[in-house]
Amino acid sequence: MKIIRMNPLGNETSGKTAAFFDVQTDDGIILKGFRLVNGSNGIFMSSPDQKGKDGKYYETVTLPKEMKSELEKVALEEFNKMPK
Repeated sequence: MKIIRMNPLGNETSGKTAAFFDVQTDDGIILKGFRLVNGSNGIFMSSPDQKGKDGKYYETVTLPKEMKSELEKVALEEFNKMPK
C-alpha cells in the first residue's frame, strides 16, 4: 500500500481532522477518504465512514489490524514530512 494523495488541513478548520489521504493497494485499487485525526492521545488514522439512518457513523473500509497499523505508520510519516 502507498499514499497517493495527502491533503493536510492545517489551521483552516476548527475540527479535529488534521489531513485527508487516499491509498493505493499493490493491486492498483484506490481507497479514498482516510483521515488523520487529532485525538486526546495524539494523531491517529480513521477509516472512511458513512452516516447511517440511525445517525451513527459506520466504517466503509475495514482493514485487518496489522494492515491498519502499518498504514497508520506510513500515513503519519508522510504527514510529518509535509510543510506545516
